[in-house]
Parts: sequence; C-alpha cells; structure tokens
Amino acid sequence: MSGTHSGKLETAQILILNGKKEGKTIDCKFNPSEYTVGKSVNYGELKATGSGASIMQFVDGNAETLSMELFFDTTDELDGSDPNQQAVDVRKQYTDMIDTLLAVDGELHAPPVCRFVWGEGIDFTAMVEHAEKRFTKFLPSGVPIRARVSLQFTEYKTADYHKSKVSPESTDKTKRWTVAEGDTLWLIAAEEYGDSSHWRTIADKNDVQNPRQLSAGDTLELPPL
Repeated sequence: MSGTHSGKLETAQILILNGKKEGKTIDCKFNPSEYTVGKSVNYGELKATGSGASIMQFVDGNAETLSMELFFDTTDELDGSDPNQQAVDVRKQYTDMIDTLLAVDGELHAPPVCRFVWGEGIDFTAMVEHAEKRFTKFLPSGVPIRARVSLQFTEYKTADYHKSKVSPESTDKTKRWTVAEGDTLWLIAAEEYGDSSHWRTIADKNDVQNPRQLSAGDTLELPPL
C-alpha cells in the first residue's frame, strides 16, 4: 500500500517536529507491509432511580491510533569490496532513533511530536505511545544487524484545534419536558444536552430547589446552552 509519483516508489518517513531533534528524519528503507488505524469512543451508563432503566451517555472520544511494524536491516549496505567488512549495528544506524521518540526531551519536558508520512497515502501527526524492538540477525560478536520494530502512534492535536473544530451544540430554542416516573435532572440533561453536568441549567431555569425531587407530570423548560 505504497504511494507512487512518476513511477518512483515513495519511502515512508518519520519526521520529528519539535524539541532538540526537530527536523531530524527517520527513513524507512523498507515500507511497512500493512498498517492499522484505530478509533474508539467512551460511553457511560446512567441509571434511572427506582425504574431499573438506564441510558447510554456519550462521554468523550479517544485519539485515533496508527499501528505498524517496521523492518530494518544493514546487511544489504555491504558493497562486497572488502571481504572483512561487516554490517553496521542496526541499533546505531536505525533503531536508536526510535528511542528518541519515546524519551523525554529536555526542552519539551515530554517526548517529541512526530509525523508519519508515506507519499500521498498517509500523513499522521502523533506521539509514539509504544515501541517494541525485536532483533533477529546478529554478527558473530552479538551485534544485531536486523530488527523489526512494532510501533503505535497516538494522534496529536493542539488545544487550538479543539477550540476551532469541536463546538458542542445544543437546541437553539427552549424546549419543554414532561417529567416521567424515575426521571432525574441528570438524566434529562444527559439526553437533551449530551452532558449530565448541565442539570443545574435546568434547575435554575425552573427554580428547582431540590433536584432529587421531581414529580411525574411536571413540565420543565429546557433552555438552550
């Protein structure tokens, strides 16, 4: 699943975006054979007091993840001109740079943000959450010359992005709600606004002194947020 441009094979890269190693690039000599993209959301269950009923309330969404295995090998870098020449340590050539993506940067007080870019197919800004290195070929001295690295990237977005792109919405006009047996302000707020913490908005609008005491048949006004 590699991108192409004018017949040339595009090579995947990991670009470091900030910190002391900003601008450094980890080239993937061998493109991954596959990658996995994951996304999930969280729901909470709210119980209706005394009724045994419950509703599922959306809590929040988790960051998108990108997982893959990368292959590194230095044996093909031998040119054959020197019979005594040995392959380069794959750690020094490649995998030690992977470690920097998980290390706390002195300037940032956190690991750096990076981008995984592969032609026109994928451009993923993230932080590396997990890396597992497996060395599979060695020189007689024990120096590893071949490795497989399993990586999991977790999507990175700034607070400014969330402010500009994510805007919770509610009804733009006041609604009316007829209280049923077992209803609570928390349940009503969760269903109307998607967030049970807005129960106080309903209480203030309707001059409810005790939010635990609602009578079936009462009518509540649900104002816009």
